[in-house]
Amino acid sequence: MMSTDFAGLRTKMVDGQVRTTDVTSLDLLDALLSVPREEFVPAARKSLAYIDEDLEIAPGRYLMEPSPFARLVQLAAIKPGDFVLDIGAGTGYSSAVLSKLAGAVVALEEDATLAAGAQGVLSNLGYDTVAVVEGPLREGYAAQGPYDVILIEGAVQSVPTGIIAQLKDEGRLVVVEGVGNAGVARLYVKQGGVTSPRRAFNAAVKPLPGFHTAPAFEF
Repeated sequence: MMSTDFAGLRTKMVDGQVRTTDVTSLDLLDALLSVPREEFVPAARKSLAYIDEDLEIAPGRYLMEPSPFARLVQLAAIKPGDFVLDIGAGTGYSSAVLSKLAGAVVALEEDATLAAGAQGVLSNLGYDTVAVVEGPLREGYAAQGPYDVILIEGAVQSVPTGIIAQLKDEGRLVVVEGVGNAGVARLYVKQGGVTSPRRAFNAAVKPLPGFHTAPAFEF
C-alpha cells in the first residue's frame, strides 16, 4: 500500500487554498506548513486531512476549512507574546497553529473525548505552550483570562457578552457570525473598555454547537 505524501499535500493546501485567498502573513503560512494536520483528524479520514472543505471530526463537530480558518487567524493579528483563547478547539489542530504565533494558548473544548484526544496529540507532538481545558464553549474560560486574542472555531449567531468580557483592553476577537452562506467574519476590538465589531469578509463555515439563541417570544 502506498504511503500518503502528507508534506506534499500540506504544501498544496497552503499554495492552492490559503495563499490564493489573500493570506499573506509569512508567520502564519509557515505555521500552516509546519503543523501536521493529518495527525488531528480521525484515523479513517487521514487521507482527507487537506481537502478544501470543513472536515467532520465528531458528530456535529468540524475542523474548519483551511482558507477561512487562515483568514480568521490572520485577521486576529497575533503577536509573539499574545495569550490566546481557542474556543471549540476540537482535536487541537487550530491550537497547534495558534501556538506557533502566540506566547500561549488555552484550548477550550466541551466534548470530553475530543479534549482528551487533543491533549494526547498536542503532548505527543510537543506543543507545550497549549493548555487544553474542558467547559461549556459559550461561556469561554474566564478562569485563565483576560486574553489578547479570542478565536471562535465555528459559526455562531452572536457572541455572548460573557466571552467579550474576557478580552484584555486592545484585545481582538475573531468569529464568523451567521449561518451558512449568510456567514460574515467579524473582528471585535476592545478599546477603553468598549468593544466594537467590524465586518471583514463573507465566510460559510459549520456552526459551533451551544451558541444557538432561542427566538424571543413576541406578543
